[in-house]
Amino acid sequence: MKIKAYRTFRETYQELPKSIQKKVDRQLSLLADDFCYPSLHTKKIKGREGIWEARIDLHYRMTFEIIEDTIMLRVVGNHDEVLKNP
Repeated sequence: MKIKAYRTFRETYQELPKSIQKKVDRQLSLLADDFCYPSLHTKKIKGREGIWEARIDLHYRMTFEIIEDTIMLRVVGNHDEVLKNP
């Protein structure tokens, strides 16, 4: 699948520590190959039609939606903050 990012994802990514950015990059490569890869712990967000979350690590998440053959990245950051406004 192709991956594209909304401006909000790019902005929140830039705010992350470099060590977390590296983890995000690794998870994005997995997401591109198989968005249900086990370490991503991908699941739909309850109450948010068409929006998914994937795990970066224990404390960080990213959200995305699938539009045709493209994964559109929405936001990335601390678990609680990301899920307040996915």
